[in-house]
Amino acid sequence: MTRSTPSRVFAVALLGLVATACAPTVATRGNLTDPEAVAQIRTGTTTRDEVANLLGTPTSVGTFDQKVWYYIGQKTEKTAFFKPDVMERRVVVVHFNDAGVVSDLKTLDHNQGLDIEMVERTTPTHGREMGFLEQMIGNFGRFSAKDSKGKGPGS
Repeated sequence: MTRSTPSRVFAVALLGLVATACAPTVATRGNLTDPEAVAQIRTGTTTRDEVANLLGTPTSVGTFDQKVWYYIGQKTEKTAFFKPDVMERRVVVVHFNDAGVVSDLKTLDHNQGLDIEMVERTTPTHGREMGFLEQMIGNFGRFSAKDSKGKGPGS
């Protein structure tokens, strides 16, 4: 009978740790609506309360039009330190008329999304741009103890 050496135990533990570290992590964000529940919504008959019962609270309500509800959700898969892959993304847009009845219903997926590139521009500001040392040294001599008498806290 052979004894298991500490190095073998360590190697097996390390191998197990490496194997689990490479396992993909699936994350669901937002409200990934059930397609069967969305299929139950009928334009012209389904009310706002019925939509809320079927899909839950909307992820977002229109900023300028409170009669538009958005249900936004996505499922991503990430392996180790790599960039996550979008497995599924669904946006359900529900428009209501003045009576609170569904007037339009759209379902969008990740193929209909747009990649928006960040703009590296900065907003120009007017005035003089001072460096760190100039800011620190520039305050010396501006204020004196005589000027601050009676103006501080507790006076």
